[in-house]
Amino acid sequence: MRVRRENAALVENLLQNEPVLAVTLTDDADDPVLEPGVAETPLWPAVCITALFSGETPLKPLLALLNLVPGVDRPQQVGVRKFDDQQWERVWLDRFQPMQFGRELWIVPGEQASPPGAKYVLRLDPGLAFGTGSHPTTRMCLQWMDSQDFNGQSVLDFGCGSGVLGIAAAIKGASRVTCVDHDPQALKATRDNAERNHVENIIQVLTSEEFTPGITDVVLANILAGPLVELAPVLLASLRPGGCLLLAGMLSEQTAEVEVAYQAEITGLSVFTDGGWACLHSKKLTEKRFEQRIGK
Repeated sequence: MRVRRENAALVENLLQNEPVLAVTLTDDADDPVLEPGVAETPLWPAVCITALFSGETPLKPLLALLNLVPGVDRPQQVGVRKFDDQQWERVWLDRFQPMQFGRELWIVPGEQASPPGAKYVLRLDPGLAFGTGSHPTTRMCLQWMDSQDFNGQSVLDFGCGSGVLGIAAAIKGASRVTCVDHDPQALKATRDNAERNHVENIIQVLTSEEFTPGITDVVLANILAGPLVELAPVLLASLRPGGCLLLAGMLSEQTAEVEVAYQAEITGLSVFTDGGWACLHSKKLTEKRFEQRIGK
């Protein structure tokens, strides 16, 4: 169903009063929302609303109700598709195939066999396992992590999402991993995925409010440019001198803005790009070099 932004809430409320199984709102044109503010849930000017109902739901009264929504006055504005009954989890798994990052790190869905030569295997399941490694920012982070030695390291994964980066560090030998996010679903996904990969004893999951900076060897933050800039003092305070900092989730044209927020305390900056997205890697200055930089 296609509606204008101002009518999306009305349609969503109408659907929630029906025996709906799921409701999804997506962009119906080409108006990306790249970085909403805190506590904001912005919508696009044109919204496509998709609702899932059981096969027994009467269609005529439902369609009559939806056609009363303002702006729904053109043919095919409300469309209906019927699907044969399927094992939808199986369909998801069939579409999600093993992915390789670097030489030895893999993400493998469900119970699929590990590919030959896959030394480090991270398993993700359907459900809340968003952040599967397919997005360029996550892909760049995992490719960098494949080349790193995490044995005995302490790691902070800030804005953990599915926990994919923190879990990858644990699989590669990190001794302690702290995963932080403000979204309760992200925290649940991280806990579930940690158990799925048998690293739940290594990973600590915290809300943003529960987290306080503690010195770690590696800081990973795959979020967005705005939060990366705002969180610079927190993330730098969480990293030991000489420790590795990996920042991702920004567009390529936003790298300079992010770099400025960190440049006083980092060295050896490297920039990776993929599909218009960027990832920054650097190390925190040692105390001696920091004092030299500020002229003490």
